[in-house]
Amino acid sequence: MKELKLNVPNMQSTHCQMRVRDAIKEIVGLQIQKVEAGKLTVAVASDDTKDEVVNAIAKAGYTVSLEMLVISKSVP
Repeated sequence: MKELKLNVPNMQSTHCQMRVRDAIKEIVGLQIQKVEAGKLTVAVASDDTKDEVVNAIAKAGYTVSLEMLVISKSVP
């Protein structure tokens, strides 16, 4: 799996964090690892999943950009 660290600068409040989590939680091939003010870390199975995550966050009304992509075999 690939670990994505995303910047979501307008996701600051707990409410916004919940909205983003709700927007992506049903995506197949995704594991949410950490949600905090302005940042989101997830593990994705493929580049298609990565694109789906970014699109879902944008559709929920949030700006999103990739901070870091780590390819890791240790993420189950």
